[in-house]
Amino acid sequence: MSIINTPVAPFKATAYQNGKFIEVTEQSLQGKWSVFVFYPADFTFVCPTELEDLADHYDTFKSLGVEVYGISTDTHFAHKAWHDTSDAIKKVRYPLIGDPTGRITRAFDVMIEEEGLALRGTFIISPEGLVKTAEIHDNGIGRDAKELLRKVQAAQYVAKNPGQVCPAKWTEGAATLTPSLDLVGKI
Repeated sequence: MSIINTPVAPFKATAYQNGKFIEVTEQSLQGKWSVFVFYPADFTFVCPTELEDLADHYDTFKSLGVEVYGISTDTHFAHKAWHDTSDAIKKVRYPLIGDPTGRITRAFDVMIEEEGLALRGTFIISPEGLVKTAEIHDNGIGRDAKELLRKVQAAQYVAKNPGQVCPAKWTEGAATLTPSLDLVGKI
């Protein structure tokens, strides 16, 4: 069964954000767009490059009404220590959720059981708490915040414009499609 268009399973976790520990639950996602970015572990190699890239684009995400959440199976204490010691992670202003039990990681089917770590999973979640996109990478492959922004904008467009779809490489302001019998075989 696909996770697409299913509600985020109930969870309760502690995150590190802007010098504080905060509680995050599935209810925290209600009423706004959210992005979950699972990564294997703090104090690693590809992870800080991805989280820094997201940090560099965080203001754009916020301007679109999106909250970004970084999630690993580390604790919120480890997230704070990493934030205090890494120049890349010092830029992060979005919540870094600790998931040491792996409950959230398993709910999104990105847990590597034999390692207790997450795969690189990226999920866009609607204001209603429904998963709209799911992308899972091998841990050696880093992600791109600009491409994630494009996908968020496409998800938001489709949500606001029922009956329309965004074609490949669609960007804000580009033409969309309205599926109909007249388009069959003409694209």
